[in-house]
Amino acid sequence: MKIIIIGLGNFGSSLALNLTDNGHEVFGIDYKMEKVDLLKDHIANVVCMDANNEAAYKNLPIQQADLGIVAIGENEGASIVTTAILKKYKNLRIVSRSLSKIHDTILEAMGINDVVHPEQDAAFRLTKQISFNYALDYFKVDNKHSIAEVFSPSTFSGKSVKSLELTKKYSVSLITVIRDFKKSSICSKVKSTRKVIGLVTGNTILQKGDILTLFGSNKSIMNFVQNQKIND
Repeated sequence: MKIIIIGLGNFGSSLALNLTDNGHEVFGIDYKMEKVDLLKDHIANVVCMDANNEAAYKNLPIQQADLGIVAIGENEGASIVTTAILKKYKNLRIVSRSLSKIHDTILEAMGINDVVHPEQDAAFRLTKQISFNYALDYFKVDNKHSIAEVFSPSTFSGKSVKSLELTKKYSVSLITVIRDFKKSSICSKVKSTRKVIGLVTGNTILQKGDILTLFGSNKSIMNFVQNQKIND
């Protein structure tokens, strides 16, 4: 996928690097030359330009791009103007970073459906990890539901998913399992790598060290985590 990222601060640059690592062709834009210099050797293309200058977009491969991400985090006005310019390119799916509730309202009025709040999302995830350190990670689905990665309790080891009755007992659904797989390297050393085992069935047997990916209401997941911490 060809992706244009506008705004190469902490959020934008991290996004550019991660997307590049995942095989996407990234074109980064920022008006500060020092930010451009930091990424010029790490992503496919990067240019220094004022994203509020509509004429400058004629020099970009924007017609061939699939996705435009407005990652500007310092200037709400500049972010809104940049989003408005990108809206003129009908071929482009737009993801825009929001900096405030008013910004949310403006983006909604502009017809931007993909809005991200990196600071809020990071705060949410950190809060969950601090409050429930049995959980490895959280992903907020909406205000009431989450997907969480949690260590499989030792009492689950050797048991089938069906026998655990997770939905009946805990009101959570098991999406998949992340498991350690050991293999010998050239130097005869045993290396361990974690892999997703795919979709689980009722007959899937859980093993020691498994990580469970659960979906449920925030309350149900929190109750599950607390119960397992007490009983494990």
